[in-house]
Amino acid sequence: MNSKLDRRQFLKLAGIGGVVFASGMGGFAEAAKTGTVGKDFFFVQLSDTHWGFKDEKVNPDWQGTLKKAVAAVNDLESPPAFIVFTGDLSHTTDDPKERRNRLSGFRDIAAGLKAGNIRYMPGEHDASLDNGEAFKEFFGPTRYTFDHEGVHFIALDNVSDPTSSIGDAQLAWLADDLRKLDPETMITVLTHRPLFDLYPQWDWATRDGAKAIELLTPFRNVTVFYGHIHQEHHRMTGNIPHHAARGLMYPLPEPGSVPKKAPIPWDPAHPYKGLGFREPKAIAGKSIYSLQEYPIR
Repeated sequence: MNSKLDRRQFLKLAGIGGVVFASGMGGFAEAAKTGTVGKDFFFVQLSDTHWGFKDEKVNPDWQGTLKKAVAAVNDLESPPAFIVFTGDLSHTTDDPKERRNRLSGFRDIAAGLKAGNIRYMPGEHDASLDNGEAFKEFFGPTRYTFDHEGVHFIALDNVSDPTSSIGDAQLAWLADDLRKLDPETMITVLTHRPLFDLYPQWDWATRDGAKAIELLTPFRNVTVFYGHIHQEHHRMTGNIPHHAARGLMYPLPEPGSVPKKAPIPWDPAHPYKGLGFREPKAIAGKSIYSLQEYPIR
């Protein structure tokens, strides 16, 4: 069962009301005792860069915002252990050649990031028109796992299938991967679309996301990070916290707040308002993240 939790409620529950707050609330106290993080580390989540988008009324700096984000990440006090892009690297186009041009342009800019490793994931703008073929040419598999300091990361592809589904084959792959893990393992899932029904009317859902959540629920220390909705958002499904990140091209309205989903126009009085990136930090001996949100300026 979903447990709705907007940002204000989340901050109230966290009790600190700032930009830093805790993730992994399910079984919070017990999880802290059984954490498997071997060493402090943090990573950076960047999302929804939409390289190739052009609309002066929405973002007159559409060619510069991603570069500003790259510079901001490079200016962090210490470099992240790795960086993840949670999808929509490029803006959609029906032209396969232009799609590759946009992915190539994005890749060239992202190459300026100072990090030991960069993990890429597709969004529906990158992958839904060709089942992820162009994305794979530039960035490799659309689903994968990796481990870092005792944390098991799982990147799920819920965009290459144009029906907004994970698909039975990938669910079987997920089940097989999870079967090898101890129930106490700290698991971090990366997706583009939300796995739960946030607002299906705006395509803010994954058709078979509940099946993935069902597979993950037996594990006590699971956190999901996703993009797609271009705004910070937090939701619990059972014992699993889900955190959406802001985008890097344009913000979108709160779910269901307007009749039709559309980018929020640029505010000259507050340039880059609603755009930003996230720094999740893991602490040795614990199984929770603290989240730091950074605006674009």
